[in-house]
Amino acid sequence: MTVMSARPNAALVLIEFQREWLDPDHGRLNHLVEDRGLLDTAVRGAAAALAAARAHGVPVVHVPLVLTPGAPELESWTPARLGLRAAIPKAGTWIQGSAGVEFAEAFQPALGEPVVRGRAGASAFAGSSDFDLILRRLGVTDLYLAGFATHVCVESTLREAHDRGYTTHVIHDACAAFTRAQQQHVREYVIHHFGAETDAAAFTASLDTVTTAR
Repeated sequence: MTVMSARPNAALVLIEFQREWLDPDHGRLNHLVEDRGLLDTAVRGAAAALAAARAHGVPVVHVPLVLTPGAPELESWTPARLGLRAAIPKAGTWIQGSAGVEFAEAFQPALGEPVVRGRAGASAFAGSSDFDLILRRLGVTDLYLAGFATHVCVESTLREAHDRGYTTHVIHDACAAFTRAQQQHVREYVIHHFGAETDAAAFTASLDTVTTAR
């Protein structure tokens, strides 16, 4: 595991901390998570990372997925026949106005924390997302990713962030996949190609180090 200090131009990125994932009563995806311990660990790790970021004045950027009925945003210039572009409209998840798209109670954006708009796809940058614009306005160059699912939206964001020039870290115990095998695959075979991994404790410690150095 590579541990790097969170610099003043870092941001914590929370991907899909919505009821679709975190609310057993309103989240369809919540019921598809096979490894419940992995999900519980991710919630605890993300909560710790969020508290540390807020305590140290590190920007927190929230990346929800919210689509209009029928998810026409996923059609783009070609029909959605395969993958999530086809599956999401059929499942009826992530639809604006539904309980599932609401932020989970423990991860409600605080006053002044930016919420990404216009995202339409697995990556936080996809579609007409203003994610990149938000980061540039904040002067952010280093991203610390937390969220769901590790092997889908977190990985997609990691890959695209790398190609756009960001230095990116995955807080592995603040992310969860459906199974531990999926989680381990990303950790062992993917992350090091596009960034580095850390954990919530190391992220917090790096912020304490920066504060002490100042």
